[in-house]
Amino acid sequence: MKHKLLLPAILLCAGMPAWAQQSRSVTGQVLDAVTGEGLPGVTVLVKNTTVGASTDPDGRFLLSVPDGSEASLTVSSIGYLTQTITVGSQTDLKIKLAPDRKALDEVVVIGYGQVKKSDVTGAIVSVKEADLKKVPVANVMESLQGRLPGVDIVSAGGQAGAPVNITVRGNRSINASNGPLFVVDGVQYNSIQDINPNDIASMEVLKDAASTAIYGARGANGVIIVSTKKGAAGKTRVTLNSYYGITDRVYYPEVNNAAEFVAQKREANRTSGRWATIADDPKIFTATELEAIANGTSTNWADLLFRDGVQQEHQIGLSGGSEKTKFYLSGDYYNEQGLFRNDNLNRYSFRANLDQALNDKVSIGLQNQLTYYNQNTRRDPTNQANKINPLGTPYDADGKIINYPNNQAFINPLVDELPDNYTNNTRTTRTFSTAYISYQILPSLNLRSNLGLTLSNGRTGIYQGQYTLDRNGQVSQSSYGTQFDTNWSWENILNYNKTFGNHSLTATGVTSLLTFNTENSNAQGRNQLLAYQEFFALANANQQVGINSAYTDSKLISFTGRVQYGFKGKYLLTLTGREDLSSKLARGNKGSFFPSAAVAWRIIDEEFMKDITSVTDLKLRASYGRAGNYDVPAYSSQSLLSRIPYAFGETAAAGYTFANRIGNPELGWEISLTKNVGLDFGFLDNRVTGSVDVYDTKTSDLLLNRFLPLSSGVSFITQNIGKTRNRGVEVGLNARVVEREDFTWNVGLTWFKNKEEILELGTGTNDITNGLFIGSPVRVFYDYEKIGIWQTDEADAAKAFGQKPGQIKVKDLDGDGRITAANDRRVLGTAVPKWSGSISSDLSYKGFDLSFQVFARIGQMINYDYAQIFDPQGIENSSRQNYWTPENPSNDYPRPDAALSKSTLQNGLFGTTLGYRDGSYVKLRGVTLGYNLPASWLEKVAISSARVYVQGKNLVTLSEIDNYDPERGGAITTPIPRVISAGINLGF
Repeated sequence: MKHKLLLPAILLCAGMPAWAQQSRSVTGQVLDAVTGEGLPGVTVLVKNTTVGASTDPDGRFLLSVPDGSEASLTVSSIGYLTQTITVGSQTDLKIKLAPDRKALDEVVVIGYGQVKKSDVTGAIVSVKEADLKKVPVANVMESLQGRLPGVDIVSAGGQAGAPVNITVRGNRSINASNGPLFVVDGVQYNSIQDINPNDIASMEVLKDAASTAIYGARGANGVIIVSTKKGAAGKTRVTLNSYYGITDRVYYPEVNNAAEFVAQKREANRTSGRWATIADDPKIFTATELEAIANGTSTNWADLLFRDGVQQEHQIGLSGGSEKTKFYLSGDYYNEQGLFRNDNLNRYSFRANLDQALNDKVSIGLQNQLTYYNQNTRRDPTNQANKINPLGTPYDADGKIINYPNNQAFINPLVDELPDNYTNNTRTTRTFSTAYISYQILPSLNLRSNLGLTLSNGRTGIYQGQYTLDRNGQVSQSSYGTQFDTNWSWENILNYNKTFGNHSLTATGVTSLLTFNTENSNAQGRNQLLAYQEFFALANANQQVGINSAYTDSKLISFTGRVQYGFKGKYLLTLTGREDLSSKLARGNKGSFFPSAAVAWRIIDEEFMKDITSVTDLKLRASYGRAGNYDVPAYSSQSLLSRIPYAFGETAAAGYTFANRIGNPELGWEISLTKNVGLDFGFLDNRVTGSVDVYDTKTSDLLLNRFLPLSSGVSFITQNIGKTRNRGVEVGLNARVVEREDFTWNVGLTWFKNKEEILELGTGTNDITNGLFIGSPVRVFYDYEKIGIWQTDEADAAKAFGQKPGQIKVKDLDGDGRITAANDRRVLGTAVPKWSGSISSDLSYKGFDLSFQVFARIGQMINYDYAQIFDPQGIENSSRQNYWTPENPSNDYPRPDAALSKSTLQNGLFGTTLGYRDGSYVKLRGVTLGYNLPASWLEKVAISSARVYVQGKNLVTLSEIDNYDPERGGAITTPIPRVISAGINLGF
C-alpha cells in the first residue's frame, strides 16, 4: 500500500546545470530486510539535494548521482527505518530496510481521506495486497473468508460465478438490506465481483459507527474500501498472472441405490399390509421395475449429471509513468465451467487508471473499469435426480435420452442437456468510470471533486422446451428480459491538514449527490414451435404473449463534516456529522442527521510505559455513533397500481388494483446506535500484535414489512416498527513466530462472536407466520422438538397422542398430554453461528513459500434438505436413513408406510423435524505452495520476478454431517466444489 500513499520523490529536479553534466547512473533494489521482498514506493534521495526517485513494484530504481565517491543516498519508507547509503563506485545497489516496529506510521485509508495507523480511532481492519493473493478466486471477498474479525463471509452456492454473502457485525435489519457498502477508489460501487483481485492494492473494512458515519446511511452496515493499483514513476512494469484449476464435487450425499429403494418400498407396503414376501413384488412393482430388479439395474442419476469443472484466470498488467504522468492498465479473462453441463461463466475485464499532475497544485485522474459477462445458468437438476426411481434407465437402446424412464411420472433429469432444449443465458456489460480533479489550494488545504458513473446493461434470455424440467410436458416457453442501470455520483471533498506544536488538526467537508436509475423490460411467450430460435423470435410464439416494463429512480443528497484532532500524537479525537436526504422516504422524513464521536489514547507513548520494554504498542479506543438505513424498494411511501385482466361481458378491458404493498406516507429512517471499545497492542518488538473490540448496536424504527389482513385488499405495508440488538467481541492476532534472513513464519488468528437479538416487533408479540421471535436472532428455526421414534413398548403412550410405534415422537412442551402448534413449538436454533474464527500460517524458506488457512463456524443450525428427501410411501426415492422397523427399533427416522403420503408426514406427523442439524464446521480453506525462481536464472531471460505455485481450495471440511459442506446452509443444490490449481506470476 505504501506505493499508493507516498508522494513520489522529485525525479531529476532542478539542480545545478553543471552538476547534471558530471553525473552517472546508478541502479538498485530496495528489499525488506525480513522477508527479502522488493519494496515499492520507497523514496531514494541523493543526500542534501532534491534529486531522487521512487521504487517500482519490485523495489527497483534508477537514479543519477554526482561523479566521485562522496555521493550518499537517503532511503526512506513509511514503516521502515531510514538508511543512508554511501554509493562509492557501485553501480547496482542492494539495500535492505529494517521494519520500524515502533513507528506505526503505516497509512490506512478511511472515508474521504487517510491517516497513520497509529492515529486510527475507529474499528478498522486493513488488508494488504499479499493477503488478497493467497487464494486465487473470481470474487476477492472469498479470499478473505474468516480473516476479518466481525465480517461473516459465506458462499451462496457452487454454481459458476456464485456470489458470496457478506455481513459486518450481524444482521441489524429484518427486511432492509444488511450488506456492506463498497467504495472503489473513493466512489461508491455496487458489485465487488466486477473488480479483478489482481487490480487491488489494498482494502480497508470500516466496522463501527465512528468509522462509517462519514458515509451516513449508505455505511450503516459497514464499509469496505477498495484501492486499486496506480502507476509509479520509472520504467514500465509488466506483470502476468495466470492459473488453471480443476474442480470436483467432494461433499455430496447420495440417495438410495436400487437395492435400498426396493427394500424401503417393500417395507412401506409391509406396513400397510400389501406386501409380506418377495412373492408379493408384482403387487407393488411394475413389470419394467421387476425386470430391472432381476437384471440388477441401479442408476445413480447424480453421477450422470456431475462432471469435473474448470476455473482459470489470465491477467496482464502494465504500470509506469513519469513524475507527472502515471498509468496502470490491466486486462483479465476469467472462465469457470461448473459441475453441471451448461453451467459456465466467461468474464472479461479491463482497467485503466491514469493520474496526471498538471502543475504543482492541480492534478487530474481517471479510473475506468469495463466488465463483460457471458453466463449460462443451468436449472439445478439435483432435486429431480434425488427423487427419481433408480430402477429406471436414462437411455434407450439407441442411446437417446428417454423423457420419462420406465413410463413413470418423473421426467428424466438429463433432458435439459439436449441440444436446443434449454437455454438460460445472461450477458451483462458494466462500466465503472471515475474522474477527479484535485487542487492544492494551500500546503494544508486541498479540494478534490470526484465524478463517478456506473452503467450496467444486461440481457437475460430463457428458452424452456416442452420436455424440460421446468415445463415437464407443457408447451415450450421463452422469455427475453433487459435491464439498464445508470448510477451517477458527484462528491466534493475539502481537506484541511495542519500541525502546530503539539497539536494536529484535520478537517474534512463533503457534499455528495448519488442518483440511481433502473429501466427494465420483459417479454414472454409460449409454444414457440422452432426450438432453434430459442428466445430470439418471440413473435413466433402463439400462446400467452406478454410484455411489461418498469422504471425506478431514487436520489440521495448528503452533507458531511469531520474533525480529527490529536495532542502530542497520543490523545486523539474524531467528530463526524452527516446529513442524508433520501427520495425513497416519505415527505417530511426524507432527511436525518448522523453524528459520531471517537477517542483514542496511545498509552504506549506515556512516560510510565517507557520502562516496560516488552510492550511496544498499546492504544485504547472508544466510539459512539448514530447510523441510518433507508434501503427499501423505491416508492415504498406511495401506493402503486397494478394492472389485472378484466372484461365487460365479452369485451376485454384494462383493470387496476392496488399493488401488494400499500404506501406508507410516514415512512422514515431505520436508526442504529453503536458503542465500540477497542484495544490495539503489540509485544516483544511487535513480534505479536493484535486488537480486541467489544461493541453494542441497538437498532430502532426497523423498516419492517407488516402483513395486513386479507380483508384489506392488500398484503403488507412497510413501517418503522421494531427493534434489534447486536452485541459482540472481535479478536485479531498476528505473530511473527520466526524471523530470520532465509526463513520466516507468520501466524494469524481471528475470533469473533456476535449475538443477534430482536427486542421488539410492531405487533408486540412474536410474529410466528414470518418466523420472527422476540429475544432471538432474525433467522431461526421454530418447530416441534423431535425426541425420537415411538417404540413398540410405547404403543399405549403413542395412542394417547393419536400415534403409533414407528412414528415421530416430539416433546410435549406444556405437558398437557396433547401436541398443539400453539403450545408445543419452540425456537430450536439459529442460522447465526455462536462464534467464528480462523488460523492462517505463512512460511517462507529461501525461495519457497507455504501458506494455509483454516476457517471455523461453530454453533449454527441448518435445515438439511437431504434429510427431507424421505418418501414414506416408497414412490419417490429417499435419502439413505436408518428408519424404524419392528426388527430395527431406530430412533432416527419413522417407519415407511405406503398408506402415508409425504405431505401428511410433513404436515401432520412432524416430518419437518427431521432436517434440523448442528451445522458447525471447520474447513481447510486453502493451501498454497509456491517457489520464487532465483534472480540469477531470471536475469538471463530478462524477467525480474517469477513465481510458480500449486494450490488447493476447499480441501477438507469437518462436521457432524457426512458427505456435506455445511457452508451451503442446508441446501443440496450445486455443491461448493474443491479446486486444485496451478499458476504462475511473472514480472518484467
